[in-house]
Amino acid sequence: MLKKERYRQFVAHFSARQPDAETELIYHNPFQLLIAVILSAQCTDKRINMVTPALFQRFPTPTALAEVSADEVFDYIRSISYPNNKAKHLVGMANMLVKDFNSEVPSDINDLQKLPGVGRKTANVIASVIYNAPAMAVDTHVFRVARRIGLTTGKTPLAVELDLVRNLPQHTIHIAHHWLILHGRYVCVARSPKCSICELTSICKYYERQFKTNNVSES
Repeated sequence: MLKKERYRQFVAHFSARQPDAETELIYHNPFQLLIAVILSAQCTDKRINMVTPALFQRFPTPTALAEVSADEVFDYIRSISYPNNKAKHLVGMANMLVKDFNSEVPSDINDLQKLPGVGRKTANVIASVIYNAPAMAVDTHVFRVARRIGLTTGKTPLAVELDLVRNLPQHTIHIAHHWLILHGRYVCVARSPKCSICELTSICKYYERQFKTNNVSES
């Protein structure tokens, strides 16, 4: 199957089945999403959603967060991964929003990456989710699933990102990020992918290799 056709069927499948796919992080404005995404690094969305309600209530604005110490923020996020560093990132991020961006979350990916705790992946999430920009955030799920299906052979997150952005229809890029994440989270899981219930096996290179291997071993 040509790559172009694989992409076409991938988009057609999810456009029909998950046309409204979205992040599982719970938020009510761009500032809250930025906090949640920074916290979600190497931590589950479920855990972040347990922590953020109290955090959002205590620090509803960048100004409120910028006025406190990292130690105070730590008390709200102690149950997640790397709370010390993330508390420092949040306070630093809020300070920069207040001083350099008029307390508004920027839409430009380069500006976003200037914020403490915000790397390329986080910047792409904010740009795509909040501003519907054609940006592809590549986390472990996106990296794994895109390579398994055969959408890319990229060996680094950046290579995978560029390949996906280059080949996906531009209007689907912001939502394709969620298609890949959710598929990786619930079907194409890391250790034992659930190929028996997957509806993408007809275009999946990983399944094709497994199928051929099993047929050879059984013959």
